Amino acid sequence: MNLSDLLSISASIVPERTATVFEGRRTTYAELESRADSLAAGLASRAGVGPGDRVAWMDTNSDSQAESVFGIARAGAVSVPINYRAREDELAFVLEDSAARVLCVGPRYVAPVARFMDSAAGRASGVETVVSLGPERPDGWMAYLDLVGPGGGPPPRPGEPELAMILYTAGTTGRPKGVMLTHEGLTSYPLENVDPADPEFEQRALLCVPLYHVAGAQVLLSSVYGGRVLVVEGQFDAGEWLRLVEEEGVGRATVVPTMLKMILEHPDLRRRDLSSLRLITYGAAPMPSDVILRAIRALPGVRFVNAFGQTETGATITALPPEDHDLTGDPELVARRRRRLGSIGLPLPDVEVRVVDEDGAEVGVGRVGEIVARGPRLMKGYWRREEATEEAMGGGWLRTGDLGRVDEDGYVYLAGRARDFIKRGGEMISPEEVEEVLRAHPSVDDAAVIGVFDPHWGESVRAVVVPAAGREVDEAELIEHCRSSLASFKRPESVVTVDELPRNAMGKVLKRELRRRFGAP
Repeated sequence: MNLSDLLSISASIVPERTATVFEGRRTTYAELESRADSLAAGLASRAGVGPGDRVAWMDTNSDSQAESVFGIARAGAVSVPINYRAREDELAFVLEDSAARVLCVGPRYVAPVARFMDSAAGRASGVETVVSLGPERPDGWMAYLDLVGPGGGPPPRPGEPELAMILYTAGTTGRPKGVMLTHEGLTSYPLENVDPADPEFEQRALLCVPLYHVAGAQVLLSSVYGGRVLVVEGQFDAGEWLRLVEEEGVGRATVVPTMLKMILEHPDLRRRDLSSLRLITYGAAPMPSDVILRAIRALPGVRFVNAFGQTETGATITALPPEDHDLTGDPELVARRRRRLGSIGLPLPDVEVRVVDEDGAEVGVGRVGEIVARGPRLMKGYWRREEATEEAMGGGWLRTGDLGRVDEDGYVYLAGRARDFIKRGGEMISPEEVEEVLRAHPSVDDAAVIGVFDPHWGESVRAVVVPAAGREVDEAELIEHCRSSLASFKRPESVVTVDELPRNAMGKVLKRELRRRFGAP
């Protein structure tokens, strides 16, 4: 199944329903499918794109980006979304590594990309056609409106291409790797977990996570297959998010923990009418317990879902359902659910998830091991990285690189990234466990923990904390605060303060940056 078939299904059921809303512009499902057809035809006839060719794009979220995902797929080509924060060397690497023939560029990035394309690296990138998505069109570039304009002929019929997208990882170690996601994998999640479009029932969803991330792609695909009205926010802003929820009657949204924290702290939270909001899905980074507890209290009419996955899994593989966020009723049940808020929930029905040791054997209840997964939605492998693919997927199970444990009820709890674990005197320390205790101190707004070289223990624990507004952090007091909740070997032995923690666009703390800045003894 081609992922553009998700659009065709909804366009046949609810053709006149609004499919996307972006900056006041509204596009129906019939119009969205027509534009995807035109883009597919234009890519073939005007840009020479054939099945399997890579088409890169670099822009913030927009309705053009949404239609591009379907148009590129309909042409049988492969989408290569690029992080719009990419530096020139990162852009050069992705374009050259993916061998993209076409690059589509949003209005904000026309000038820097034009300079890049005029450089030696740009000329060596292999890109044959650069398309401007906005009104400015440098010499030699093609206008997007010309690409999707009339006269392109019928859309191509490419058969059954396997590869749909290449999403590049953040590159926490070495160069980023291109994750190959197939049509089968990308469509399996909405087909298995979302009801198809219903002419009698309309939902409204808000897209605020970037489309270059797998979470953004799945919000788009699930919303279109479900026949939802998708309200597109170019870049996340808490005030704008609240305005869109109120004015567009948004019923569901997907956010990362830092977004939810910013929403809760925004002064407009109490001024806006959020009565339409029924469901918030969160994920992509660990959720601090105090943030989700505040959200449950502040948004009593909202149900919450914690969705866990990564680029390599293509979509969610475990989820903590809304009922486990309900903290009312029997005290014993509430206590159990509060504990479960620290988990990533249960495996979804069409995915197998295990926690294993280094030899691939399941470790048993309560013991920490690596989370591995198997199922139809997982990546095909890493683009042109056979050795890395074998290392990650040898034996048929995807090694996620995330450590975790399973409780007696089957709920999975993260214990951190394998590379981030701290090894002190033979003891393994989970940074997440220490960070949760640090955030509970009233003087701490945010915290991250890293290991630093220690000549005696091998590594010692260092806390990097952001002070709460109007507060100062006392190192000795904070270390003493950890004494009551942590074993002695887990307590931080040093504390440094920063104004903010470095994070990527999805809210994950960049531990490699903290190790670079604060990793010296």
